[in-house]
Amino acid sequence: MASTTASADLAASPDRVWGLIGGFDSLPDWLPSIKGSELLEGGRVRRVTTKDGGVIVERLEHFDERARTYSYSAPEPPLPVQDYRATIAVHEVPGEPGRTRVEWSGGFTPVGVTEEEAIAVVHRVLSGGLDALRRTLGA
Repeated sequence: MASTTASADLAASPDRVWGLIGGFDSLPDWLPSIKGSELLEGGRVRRVTTKDGGVIVERLEHFDERARTYSYSAPEPPLPVQDYRATIAVHEVPGEPGRTRVEWSGGFTPVGVTEEEAIAVVHRVLSGGLDALRRTLGA
């Protein structure tokens, strides 16, 4: 299984960042490529709609409010991968009060591309998401 992690240090408190991204259906609040999010199955599944009309279904696998992290899986991601599982985590930057580090990692099996190509595609998606978060926060 291949994996990649993107991270961003933000000039915002962990509580502020988690307040924005910690809801499983909050993607439209900070990710411009996502037009809408609908929770299903008692909040365990989200059905997101992209700006271009695509639909992605993701399942919440783990949620820890106190640790400010959640993990989810996507059975059919719009990427050249399968068995996709990702984790978003929000941490205080040690020794820097009021600053936050967000880590977004993904593990997956490449499909139809090399492992290096799959890693590059997924990393680009995760990094792009964190760049959007930074713009949304003005951080």
